[in-house]
Amino acid sequence: MSLTDSAVSGCRWRKARRSANDGACVEAVFVNGQLAVRDSKNPSGSQLRFPVRSWSDFTSAVKGDGPVRESVK
Repeated sequence: MSLTDSAVSGCRWRKARRSANDGACVEAVFVNGQLAVRDSKNPSGSQLRFPVRSWSDFTSAVKGDGPVRESVK
């Protein structure tokens, strides 16, 4: 299921707790089983959208919290 711009327009976007107050960070929102990510300096610009499981796997790999699953080709 893809997110439409209208699906995220009324949502409350969140910044990372550790982000600086200089505007150089990303914002994220969970909607309909997906995570949308955008540049906080350009909120009306493009968004990247990920299934929640994919985002969870990505953040776990970055943190070193778990093994990286091999992608199936």
